[in-house]
Amino acid sequence: MLRLHTLIARIGILALAGVGSACTSVSFLIANVPASFGPHERKTNIAYGADRRQKLDVYTPAQKGTNRPVVVFWYGGSWQSGSKSEYKFVGAALAERGFVTVLPDYRLFPKVKFPEFLDDAAAAVAWVQQHAEEFGGDPRHVVLMGHSAGAHIAAFLALRPDVLAKSGARPEWIAGLVGLSGPYALAPNTRALNTIFSQPYTEADWQPYRFVTRQAPPTFIAHGLNDWVVSARQTEQLRDALRRNDVRVDTQLYPGKGHADTVAALSIPARHRAPVLDDAAKFITSVTTVAPAATPANVESSGAALGSALLPQ
Repeated sequence: MLRLHTLIARIGILALAGVGSACTSVSFLIANVPASFGPHERKTNIAYGADRRQKLDVYTPAQKGTNRPVVVFWYGGSWQSGSKSEYKFVGAALAERGFVTVLPDYRLFPKVKFPEFLDDAAAAVAWVQQHAEEFGGDPRHVVLMGHSAGAHIAAFLALRPDVLAKSGARPEWIAGLVGLSGPYALAPNTRALNTIFSQPYTEADWQPYRFVTRQAPPTFIAHGLNDWVVSARQTEQLRDALRRNDVRVDTQLYPGKGHADTVAALSIPARHRAPVLDDAAKFITSVTTVAPAATPANVESSGAALGSALLPQ
């Protein structure tokens, strides 16, 4: 007799065949059901700030351990929607590969605009580094990861050590960056995005690829070549900027895959779509088995200075 979670996964694969690549509520349900039966533990709704959206979930491997690598994952949703509860499959998949995994919620538009949601993201990283050992994690080996808008957030923090430092985080303990289908050269093209990213800020302030320096962490970036939401060219722009600065960058451009495929492939039912989990896990392992960098003498960014919402005093 099939084990229950294996049976559910096989049913999910059949169901996903009739659901497009879009992140619909049906897709989330199918992705998350088998994740509920995996060998991991989950602690939910831990506050890292005072706002109701400033909460996070922590996924840990079922087998107890210490000094495990830590992954912080931010979901997408155009900075306007999304919930950590919809991405249980991400936390489960990474925890089952041996990583302590943290999924934060963050404030969304219209309550906040750029750069305020980055305040939340930086505060979450600071919390993670302060509490990682309580969950068997190593605060000196943290990887920032995200999909779509979440990849933009992860990349921004990875490439702006000054922002992390002002939140109380230790930027030198960021071991790597994993970005899935991210808008690293974002040019707002809707009314909402033109409001979220607006004056007094410009593209020079919100495009992560502009902040690449030789101190950038090792990076893995993946994109589907059939992505009509965020062009794969944006991943290529970040890749090229990292290469120009002699930073390690592993890039996967998956033929025939769309915008949601890179994150959906972390779920059991859709894991056949692309080897994203294997590729990402291999990268995370490689960058978290080396000693963390020494504290840099200067973590000031060469980019334009941002407002006090991003850089809390």
